[in-house]
Amino acid sequence: MTTGRLADLVAASDALADEPGRNEKVRIIVEALLAAGDRADLAARYLAGDPPQDRLEVGWAAVRDADTAPAEDASLTLDDVDAALEVLATAGGPGSRGARMTALNGLLARATSAEQAFLRHLVMGEMRHGASAGMVAKGIAKAADVPETVVRRALMLSADLGEVATLALTGGRPALEAVGLVVGRGVQPMLASTTESVTEVVEELGTAVVEWKLDGARIQVHVDGEDVVVFTRNLNDITSRSADVVAAARALPMQQAILDGEVLAMGTDGLPWAFQDTMSAFSRDEGERPALSPFFFDLLHVDGEDLIDQPLSARRQRLTALVPDHLRIPSVIVEDAAAGEAVAVESLDRGHEGVMVKALDAPYAAGRRGKQWRKVKPVKTLDLVVLAVEWGSGRRQGWLSNIHLGARIDGPDGQPEFVMLGKTFKGMTDAMLEWQTARFLELETHRDQRAVHVRPEQVVEIALDGVQTSRRYPGGVALRFARVIGYRDDKSPAEVDTLDTVRALGGLPPR
Repeated sequence: MTTGRLADLVAASDALADEPGRNEKVRIIVEALLAAGDRADLAARYLAGDPPQDRLEVGWAAVRDADTAPAEDASLTLDDVDAALEVLATAGGPGSRGARMTALNGLLARATSAEQAFLRHLVMGEMRHGASAGMVAKGIAKAADVPETVVRRALMLSADLGEVATLALTGGRPALEAVGLVVGRGVQPMLASTTESVTEVVEELGTAVVEWKLDGARIQVHVDGEDVVVFTRNLNDITSRSADVVAAARALPMQQAILDGEVLAMGTDGLPWAFQDTMSAFSRDEGERPALSPFFFDLLHVDGEDLIDQPLSARRQRLTALVPDHLRIPSVIVEDAAAGEAVAVESLDRGHEGVMVKALDAPYAAGRRGKQWRKVKPVKTLDLVVLAVEWGSGRRQGWLSNIHLGARIDGPDGQPEFVMLGKTFKGMTDAMLEWQTARFLELETHRDQRAVHVRPEQVVEIALDGVQTSRRYPGGVALRFARVIGYRDDKSPAEVDTLDTVRALGGLPPR
């Protein structure tokens, strides 16, 4: 076997960006994995934009300011890249910033112009060639000639795309099927799709579990005797910041377990804190923050027995027997839509987001958002104005895609001015992308390296999950999970929602 060349992977990335077809993208990924030789693990993770290092301690400005002349000849290997990224992730103590910049500049100095562009996107977590981890998993299955379901299950249990690529290409199906659930190793979480109606889902399923949807941080808790590990939704280890969760888990009557749940801060009135306040509490010292309360809703393993293939009805019974009421998310088995809607009303009345509706016969399965778990939340909408637009990449190459959103404030002369709240590229159809590209080029005032700036004339209706404080944007707030509903040609910029209206959605005072 040979160690993969970075130049080959960059060529594959460029080909992915130019190719709109999904099947052809998968073919390109297959060729890239095979060309990487014994570093197919790194090729898989780099294509998915997920290097093995959990956190690269270098910011956008540092990457932007690393002005290094490109090399004329391609010489870098994937191992070279991995070694440099390891320095970015692990350098600490006095002189650590200098060590990181030396590693970054040294890597870029050995890279060609095309390789530099690829590395900058990789370091910043902004791969723009349109290949998701799911698509790379499909490529792994085809490269190894194994069923995609086998690859996805191994990926769920190992949560390591690189390891799955190596196992598939060296050991085939038997090696993948040997991957098991391990207490202490993160498991990819099961996800939910979104729907607008509890009634619709309950009528479809017949009998279902309707569960409060808490606006907390997703956690996965692994217990092995006195050893407790707490993972985030993205499987980052936050045990050192989760003393309350660790204490609650240690008190449960079992030796081993893997629990799925949420953690959030609760007020003295019994109402939940806002999501952003729960998240900021994690960064405070133990004595300076409120208790962070865990609430569990699923059980994947207990005392040597894996439960992921059992139906939710069985897992729910085991969870109820193991975890006391005050540590479980309230849920009710319902047989009719009216009962399900009543649970949703109760959840909202208690200050939570909405509900989850789950099929009783569903096993625990990670990966694509399926129909066995659905989340139902009231939809918030805003009318905002577009301030700038960024060019798309991958299948959106050649279209203006990511729009900058602005709310209205009163200027010194009483005329409306606009302040940026964030960006979104969600919810756009191909027809919408084509239309808005032409429209915003008509409104263009100037360009910079990142965006086409436009006259603030086009109103857009946005759906969002909420509003949170932010130092990143001048309005002091940011939108959570904003997506486009449609463009409003019937409204003028003077009619868009004000910054104070936006802040009020997040329970924040006027500016």
